[in-house]
Amino acid sequence: MDNDVRRSGQDAPPGEPAVPAIDAGLVRRLVAEQFPQWARLPVRAVQFDGHDNRTFHLGDSLAVRLPSAVGYAAQVEKEQRWLPVLAPQLPLPVPVPVAQGRPGAGYPFNWSVMRWLEGDTAANGHIEDLTGFATDLARFLSSLQRADTADGPLAGEHSAFRGASLRTYDEETRRALAALRDRIPVETATAVWEEALEATWLGRPVWFHGDVAVGNLLVRDGRLSAVLDFGCSGVGDPSCDTTIAWTLLHGESRRAFRDVLGVDGATWARGRGWTLWKALITLAAPDSAHTEGARRSLANVLDDFEHEHEGEPRG
Repeated sequence: MDNDVRRSGQDAPPGEPAVPAIDAGLVRRLVAEQFPQWARLPVRAVQFDGHDNRTFHLGDSLAVRLPSAVGYAAQVEKEQRWLPVLAPQLPLPVPVPVAQGRPGAGYPFNWSVMRWLEGDTAANGHIEDLTGFATDLARFLSSLQRADTADGPLAGEHSAFRGASLRTYDEETRRALAALRDRIPVETATAVWEEALEATWLGRPVWFHGDVAVGNLLVRDGRLSAVLDFGCSGVGDPSCDTTIAWTLLHGESRRAFRDVLGVDGATWARGRGWTLWKALITLAAPDSAHTEGARRSLANVLDDFEHEHEGEPRG
């Protein structure tokens, strides 16, 4: 869900360390230098990769995960520290760190070796029963919210401000609304955003995932089987974890997700706000590769908002 989609191998902004092309060759060199016991294992790029980190198969049972830019580097130590704590408290598998690598071979950041989790991403459309999938996901997130928060990392820059106030992105959202004024129903979109800002979070801080997206949800035999990528996780407001309701779910599956997770009206409104923000900045970005998905999620958000407020006077 992050804005910076600059790929490794491109020039770094002034003041940031240069990042070489992150490819299988670099991974082989890093592993050979730092973990010679795995040096003979084959290295293969994964089929569906992310922007924050690049992931590679290492043999059959391991994965190597490398931050693509300085803004994501802090996620390594966070996952190393907290995934072993969270994993036993959760009903589905999550990546468990096996080792932490250090800078080397021209690569400037720490990196991780994780246990490989089998499955297809939910983006591939292998979900057998979407309502069952939504229910399983809601149960997982409920367990995550019940996990012990003692000394957990409070929402902030490390989580791309997921779990913090939506007002962090108010200026960016307003700019996108202005840029899109001739392409989308701006009045309704603005009403969604302003309702989200007014829906103040008053709950206790809980664990949130921060990027509940189809690329981070694994499916086996048609069922949700694992949850990946806790790089944006932290302790704070869990409303950011409801965005899947508008990016993937619909109808009965969306209702089941909300009911099982026990989402109140204010949290639902903030979740719509998170989804709206991401859709707007994606649509406003030149040459975005994710325009189609952003249009769908925006339409879902606007439709859900209008259905909820049907018959109410506007303004």
